[in-house]
Amino acid sequence: MAKITLDNLAHSYLAHPRHEDDFALKELNHDWDDGAAYALLGASGCGKSTLLNIISGLLQPSQGRILFDGRDVTHAPTAERNIAQVFQFPVVYDTMTVRDNLAFPLRNRGRDEAYVAERVQEIARMIGMEDMLNRKARGLTADAKQKISLGRGMVRKDVNALLFDEPLTVIDPHMKWELRTQLKRLHHDFGHTMIYVTHDQTEALTFADKVVVMYDGRVVQIGTPEDLFETPEHTFVGYFIGSPGMNVIPARVEGRQAHVNGASIDLGHGYGPLRGKVEIGIRPEYTRLSRTEGLPVNIRRIEDVGRHKIIRADFFGTDLNIIADEDEEVSADMNRVRFDPAHVNVYADDWRVKGDAA
Repeated sequence: MAKITLDNLAHSYLAHPRHEDDFALKELNHDWDDGAAYALLGASGCGKSTLLNIISGLLQPSQGRILFDGRDVTHAPTAERNIAQVFQFPVVYDTMTVRDNLAFPLRNRGRDEAYVAERVQEIARMIGMEDMLNRKARGLTADAKQKISLGRGMVRKDVNALLFDEPLTVIDPHMKWELRTQLKRLHHDFGHTMIYVTHDQTEALTFADKVVVMYDGRVVQIGTPEDLFETPEHTFVGYFIGSPGMNVIPARVEGRQAHVNGASIDLGHGYGPLRGKVEIGIRPEYTRLSRTEGLPVNIRRIEDVGRHKIIRADFFGTDLNIIADEDEEVSADMNRVRFDPAHVNVYADDWRVKGDAA
């Protein structure tokens, strides 16, 4: 296992980048703890795979360094980094059996056959392929082949890090849950440093100790699932995490009040003068409909999703989502909305602003 340090790291696919916008990966300075499980989360094209490939050694960064436990590996080949990587689409040896595919990384490092057999059996049980060990990989389904790739990545106990690049894309939904659970158990049992790239918030939040959210080539927040939900440091985090995501409303902020179209919203904290684009963010979970209290809102439709109801509304020309409990009354005369002041965040140019004590 290894602590991974990103020191002034950035990358551009252009030969001579001149501006920040020329970089697919903006400057990063982060320490990722030894033995922690991280998820790299963001939309397609945000730089997740670029960063993962730099960590693995498949890509040389345009600037900066990457260190494993303080050792500079920026220009070290992948083989010297002692990592295992599982890609989005299965990479298997078709002419080999499932057993030999799983055993290959161990045999390649000279492990004795008794240990190889024991470890292969353990991993085969973990990925649900015990009854297929003697079958050739050729002819297996795509999700079976990807399970082999996952197993081959997990078979070694001595790696510095396990890197997963959207590994469950071709796996059926039920098996996705099973394999995520197995990966969590593997991390708990062996303490590997794990980095898991995904655009799926459910995968990220259920897998990782900490989630690294990327947007436009930049890390905008690293935190626990609770951090990302309660205090999104960037409006993208608020929008991307949650279903539905955080409501973002243009506002004018003065002290403890946000003003929207002449109406006032209590913020719970005081704020100094703010410049740029000013907005407030409130999760649908922290909004409530009322007949008599709060600000006027126009309900467009109600969606009953089983566990709760999602109310889609118009709030002074801005779309607003409200979540109500499944057994909570929602009627046509409930045309006002209340915000919980303790859960209203304030943003200037998309970045969260910390308020003064209440």
